[in-house]
Amino acid sequence: MITAPRYRSLRGSLRVPSDKSLTHRALMLGSIANDRCVIRHPLLGEDCVSTASCLAALGVHVGGIATREPEISVLPAEWKAPEVDLDCGNSGTTMRLMSGLLASRPINSVLVGDASLSRRPMRRIVDPLRLMGANIDGDTAPLTIRGGRLDGIHYQSPVASAQVKSCLLLAGLRASGETSVSEPALSRDHSERMLAAMGAKVIRDGLTVTIAPQQNLDSFDFSVPADISSAAFAMVAVCLLPGSEITFQDLSVNPTRTGVLDVIQQVGGRFDRENLRDSLGEPVAEVTLKTPTALAPFMIEGDLVPRLIDEIPVLAVLATQCHGTSVIRDAAELRVKETDRIQTIGEGLRRMGAKLELLPDGLVIEGPTSLTGITIDSAGDHRVGMAFAVAALIASGETRIENEHAIHSSYPSFWSDLASVGLPA
Repeated sequence: MITAPRYRSLRGSLRVPSDKSLTHRALMLGSIANDRCVIRHPLLGEDCVSTASCLAALGVHVGGIATREPEISVLPAEWKAPEVDLDCGNSGTTMRLMSGLLASRPINSVLVGDASLSRRPMRRIVDPLRLMGANIDGDTAPLTIRGGRLDGIHYQSPVASAQVKSCLLLAGLRASGETSVSEPALSRDHSERMLAAMGAKVIRDGLTVTIAPQQNLDSFDFSVPADISSAAFAMVAVCLLPGSEITFQDLSVNPTRTGVLDVIQQVGGRFDRENLRDSLGEPVAEVTLKTPTALAPFMIEGDLVPRLIDEIPVLAVLATQCHGTSVIRDAAELRVKETDRIQTIGEGLRRMGAKLELLPDGLVIEGPTSLTGITIDSAGDHRVGMAFAVAALIASGETRIENEHAIHSSYPSFWSDLASVGLPA
């Protein structure tokens, strides 16, 4: 348990941890490149270490992981059948993307996870992989995969999910014929960008992306940009604490991930972008954000949801201080994350004094309301834990967070980063 700190404002420059999704993908894509790859500034939290450990069990050498180096290397190798189960820990990205790579290789493997991951839905990748010809047992973890020949398909995904899309594109690299995935809305496009930068033939047509078979991918030297999903917690804190101003360094500004900036504009916030550049297909910039003069209510729905799905817990905190009714809907995906995030964040904020209604696919939140500190359990969910830490900044009294260790899976330096820019209350 930890007592969440209080600050009267946040000021300065911050380089939040590197993007977890990009680190996962860099590790996996590096393992199938044609030569040694270098990954600079990787996020080495628990989830990404799970990916590296799975790759090591498959015969891939990942240097610098054990000692948490700021630069790691991935030396590709012909994958071998693992002698142990591949433990994905709590990482859905590891399990879902690795399944696509394993299904197309002539080896047998078993993917396992912790209790939380073992409850998360895997049919969304298993069903289309089976349509490609994959031999997979299990609709939740553990998944037993007997890899082999796959055929390219066109798959109409019922959900906008970067993990489903990435899984099938990775499987399609070794399939016969093209593989294409259509989505109801555009999800994160990191895999497509990185694969194209490595020489794969990737074609986007509206909400459909197609990949041609490609087993000779170029190696890379990749500096992983900072994670906008991690920056979102300080961004909301800037909006809530008067007189705050933070410049976020090396920030990923991929348009499929910047929904949080759209919401900040809805509430009346303004931000500046400088030094826009490219890293392995990913746009990167410095982003400066100041406290808005007032906070208008916001609406999150439809195509905006996939662009900020991970930021919704902390945006719910922001909604408690907006002047009016904020609505979050079309976000039922939150109920099958590390925890049921709609229920967990809604019940916790209600206990702190927020006025809200729980919906099957979101929340309706009335503001502004005064919040009171409580003892709250993160439920083992890193984003829930950090969201309540932000709520603590504006709550009266102490807020204590149980199971705060979950935060380390994506943001190991969360508390020290806050302290580095926080002016004590």
